[in-house]
Amino acid sequence: MGPRLLLVPLGCLALLLPPGAAEFSPSLDSDFTFTLPAGRKECFYQPMRKEASLELEYQVLDGAGLDVDFHLLSPKGETLVFDERKSDGVHTVETEDGDYMFCFDNTFSTISEKVIFFELILDNMGEDGQDEEDWKKYVTGTDLLDMKLEDILESINSVKARLSKSVQIQTLLRAFEARDRNIQESNFDRVNFWSMVNLGVMVVVSAVQVYMLKSLFEDKRKSRT
Repeated sequence: MGPRLLLVPLGCLALLLPPGAAEFSPSLDSDFTFTLPAGRKECFYQPMRKEASLELEYQVLDGAGLDVDFHLLSPKGETLVFDERKSDGVHTVETEDGDYMFCFDNTFSTISEKVIFFELILDNMGEDGQDEEDWKKYVTGTDLLDMKLEDILESINSVKARLSKSVQIQTLLRAFEARDRNIQESNFDRVNFWSMVNLGVMVVVSAVQVYMLKSLFEDKRKSRT
């Protein structure tokens, strides 16, 4: 696998990465959470096979506005998906041989960094077919305990798919929980700040009112001797 380019927004500089520096292993399910600084753009690469499926879901967990720009490019450099100022998104594409690049862009923000979670789900990567061939090497007949080999494989694949779906849903629920917690903590700090401001204003107004009432009852006439 040759070297890859990681695009950096500052000055449109391209850095040459060593093999595998921003690449995920060809597992069926991968997730990652990272912090994207203000004014920066981060890109990742995922190698894919022909006639496979790539599903990518992302969420902005923390940061002002909870939004980010998202790009998904094909191995030929064609833009497949572009989301502008979105807080989350789900995209599925049928792939060809090559490295797919997806980028998260926070260059529109000059102050706030963003905490971003994304998950990759890869289907039809060719591993299941190899597993079936491995099974068939150890089975000489067409039946095994009155069950066909295809029925056993179908049951195993069904259980595997359901377990993978359960793990995916749990991961997404944790991401939603983290984002909701960050929003609640931000609202809590904001309420405390404005409560202190209101308390300070009330104290100042009370002091002014006491002073004004006191000045109304003061006898300013000078006594003559």
